[in-house]
Parts: sequence; structure tokens; C-alpha cells
Amino acid sequence: MLRRIDYGDDDLIITFFTLDRGKISAIAKSAKKSTQRFAGILELFSVLQAVFTRGRGKGLLILKEAVVKQPFSNIRKDIKRTAYASYWTEMISQWLEEARPQAELFHLLLHVFAKLDSGFSTGEELSILFQMKFLALAGLSPSLSQCSICNIETEKMEKNSIMFDLAKGGLVCEKCSLNSFGKIYLSKGTIKQLLWSGSSDFEKAQRIRYTPVALDEGLKFLEAFVPYHLGKQPNSLRFLQKIRKAGI
Repeated sequence: MLRRIDYGDDDLIITFFTLDRGKISAIAKSAKKSTQRFAGILELFSVLQAVFTRGRGKGLLILKEAVVKQPFSNIRKDIKRTAYASYWTEMISQWLEEARPQAELFHLLLHVFAKLDSGFSTGEELSILFQMKFLALAGLSPSLSQCSICNIETEKMEKNSIMFDLAKGGLVCEKCSLNSFGKIYLSKGTIKQLLWSGSSDFEKAQRIRYTPVALDEGLKFLEAFVPYHLGKQPNSLRFLQKIRKAGI
């Protein structure tokens, strides 16, 4: 479940991310007063096995039955975990078109939810992993291996701190930076860890132990880069940054 909104006094409109059909929306009639069919079931981030029917015309699907397969309840018990999960689901909801299957992205979200729920990895680490892999699947990966203007390789750049230009979608070396307007800087160590996160499989990527500098730089960079390419800053990202700033 990606999203749920109230509809009338008793109904809910729910956005699901499904394995076979991609993003779909459905109405759960009388869900807010149901004591049998939907009681305690329609919770954000949970994985359900659901039965839908088609309403009249081209209206919303109707959710008839649902069984919880993976509740991921620990996410909802913690405000910070909830904030990270909300950011990831809003990213997906904004980017996905209706009824376009994205199996790899579905399994990626399932993976990070499981790790976040178990506490095996922190939200910060998982967020870097999720965003880098999301960008790769969306065809929006940042160019981090060379200067986006003169093509000099990152390792051959003299300075350790390198500018990233959001508009160009890539790094800009010191010589080329005079014509750029980027204000994000990444150290070479952070760049290496970001590239590793994006290219490795789940099991290898989750073994990365980010330095405090890489965590800070990586999150600031990705949380600027992703909204820039989505064309909108997710509301959930504002909330996440607020509670992170408060030290929660």
C-alpha cells in the first residue's frame, strides 16, 4: 500500500503498487466502519493479497477482499522509519504511470521495507541504496564517473571535493565549474560509495558501511537530485528532513 485517502464518511481510496499490474487505485467501500473485511488490514506499507472487481464504466477498481501477507508493523511504530518509508512510496507514486508493471522496482521496495522493519539497516543507509537503485531503474542515474563537460575521469580530478551540477546531471571538474551553477559538492569517497550502492546487488550493497561524511553528503545530494528530476519535492521529504534536523 502506497497511499490511502478518505473518501466520504466511510470509504477509502487506496493506491497500491502491484507486482503484475504496477500502480493501481481502488476504492474500499465502508472500510472505515468495517469490523470484518478490512479491520486492521489497510495499513500503509503493508503487503496484501487482494481481490478486486471492476466497477461500472471506467471507474475505480473496487477492493472486495484483502489478506495481510507482510504487515511491516515496526515501520509504522517508529516516526523516523515511517518518514523514510513515506518518502520512498511517494517517490514511486509520483514517478509510476498507472498500470505499468515494474517488477524490479517492486522487489526493491519490498527489500528495503523488510530491512527497515527488521532494524537490520538504518533508514539513512537504506535511503541511499533505494534512491540510487530507483534512479538506475528509472533511467535517471547521475553521472559520477567523469566530468559531464570535458569527460575527465573522477579519479584524475585534482581536488577531493567535486561539484555536481543538477541541470547537467553530472559532476563538473574544477576547470569546467566556472560555467556551471551547481552548489552540491561530493568528496571522492562519497562518490565511490554512491557508485557501489547503485551497481551492486542487494546483498552486497547492504554490507556497505557509510562514513558519517558519506551519509551526510549522499543524503543531501540525492534528496536534491531526485526531486529535481521528479519535477516536484515530495511532501514526505520535507517532513523527513524536519525530523532529522530535530535529531529524532
